[in-house]
Amino acid sequence: MPFVSRSKKPRPPLDEAGLLDYAVKALGRRMRSEAEIRRLMATRLEHNPDSDALMARVLVRLKEYGYLNDASFAEAYTRLRQENEKFGQRRVRQDLHQRGVQPALIEETLTARYSQTDEAALARQHLERKRLKKPTNEKETARIVRRLVGAGFSTTTIYKVLRAWDVPDETLEGIESVDVGDVEHES
Repeated sequence: MPFVSRSKKPRPPLDEAGLLDYAVKALGRRMRSEAEIRRLMATRLEHNPDSDALMARVLVRLKEYGYLNDASFAEAYTRLRQENEKFGQRRVRQDLHQRGVQPALIEETLTARYSQTDEAALARQHLERKRLKKPTNEKETARIVRRLVGAGFSTTTIYKVLRAWDVPDETLEGIESVDVGDVEHES
């Protein structure tokens, strides 16, 4: 069956009650940061001088009801990414930043969550989760390195994991050319 797209006719702008209902439903589908809710609500507002005040009133009500809290969002998001996806700090930091969480809150959350974490053990768990085995050649080693960089692990942690696997030094020297800044997420 072919993909059927939704109608492209413009939706009417929402009033305060409609906007609150829209935001609550959006939060009910998945957890979101305040910045994400702002972006969503902006698409449903008529652009005029009153729209910012309307959005601010809805945000205040969402916070009063306890539906919107960036601190609890950041903590839950970090916990889930660490426990379920086995992601490192760098990846979680980047994801939270993309979701509009304030940098100070990101640092506070990551420090609290990762302070007692053995990153090398977490990296090994990530590799097990992705069913990646000990590399047997330089190409497989480079693939492991790209995966771990994309999952947010530091080069120090990556080398610890590879050294624990007794990857030959010649192979490790060959993969030093992998630029960690250019690696896309391969999850």
